[in-house]
Amino acid sequence: MIDRPLFLAVAALIVIGIVFSYSLSAYAVLLFNTQPWHFLIRQFGAGMVGIFLMWVIARQNPDKITTPLGIAIFTLSVLMMIALPFLPEHFAKEVGGAKRWLKLGSLSLAPVEFFKVGFVYFLAWSLSRRVIPKHMKRGREQKRYTLKEELVIVLPYLIVFLAFMFIIAIFQNDLGQVIVLAATMLFLITFAGGSIRFFGMILLAGVGFIAVFVLTSPHRIERFKGWWYMMQNAIAKLFPQWAAAVPKVSLAEEPYQVSNSLHAIHHGGLFGVGLGDGVLKLGFLSEVHTDFVLAGMAEEIGIVGVGVVVALLMFVVFRLLRIAGRSENTAYYIYCSGFAMIIGFSFFINALGISGVIPLKGIAVPFLSYGGSQLLALSIGMGLALSMSKKSKL
Repeated sequence: MIDRPLFLAVAALIVIGIVFSYSLSAYAVLLFNTQPWHFLIRQFGAGMVGIFLMWVIARQNPDKITTPLGIAIFTLSVLMMIALPFLPEHFAKEVGGAKRWLKLGSLSLAPVEFFKVGFVYFLAWSLSRRVIPKHMKRGREQKRYTLKEELVIVLPYLIVFLAFMFIIAIFQNDLGQVIVLAATMLFLITFAGGSIRFFGMILLAGVGFIAVFVLTSPHRIERFKGWWYMMQNAIAKLFPQWAAAVPKVSLAEEPYQVSNSLHAIHHGGLFGVGLGDGVLKLGFLSEVHTDFVLAGMAEEIGIVGVGVVVALLMFVVFRLLRIAGRSENTAYYIYCSGFAMIIGFSFFINALGISGVIPLKGIAVPFLSYGGSQLLALSIGMGLALSMSKKSKL
């Protein structure tokens, strides 16, 4: 039987995202000179199509549909990401000096959103066929391997990932997605039998790569300086006796987005100012319906309201991990675990970024942020997980 609570929870999140795509886009419709219902109609269309696709895929036999669909998503998204930098402006939309969207008439698709789903399935399919059968049986490790042996086993996956990291981080200038994918792959390798020491080694290597990407990009350096500027002020207020020892960064002005994000959260208080009555969305917090949707929600429905929505999102993650834990098929176990990681990491990176805890990254909140590509990709990915839930012992 399909995991109905999971389906209903995802559908509820999509509906909540549709509501706030209208409520939080009041300034955006003026800025872009569009109809008041523009963002609502587009998000409603994507949401309804997403729920329909999720329902249709969930009803299929997972043993027949998951591999063809998962590998097809992976292959097509890779081809689109490779082609994007070479397509003319008419077919590839350039924003911020990078081509991330494929234009199909009045619609735009972000291939990287579909790639995340396809990449997780590719890892699940490949690891279950090549790594686990040889080196691990579910729940019982057969043998302890040296770091060198583990590296030899995982090296092909690392090479493939580095190639994709180059495409996403360099050609598409999107380090945030690389971080989400890297963290997901690291955990999946561990779930597939990797040791803790190997986990630590790869983690350190990943941090090194990220540091290189930050230090070689002026705008990322400025973003990091802006984050540290706010951190040094927070430390000085909380621990004034240590303020003199904290390294200082001087900026011409306080980081605009994160500062107004914190103002929105503070203004909303516990119960918010009311749906549609937010103030910070009126030009103070740009594109609040996308990456800053949690801040906009916090102002209108308060910390309590956001807490309920976050609990619903965490329920989705929990149900995915529950399906994974009760799946006898190893590929299903790895895929559902990885898909849960994608959703969880995306949420936490966004939430910590808009609150100033970590440097801000352009990561959408799953199912809640405005954007048809991430909504459709996640719905297809969730459909696969729901299909697999029929084979698990729920």
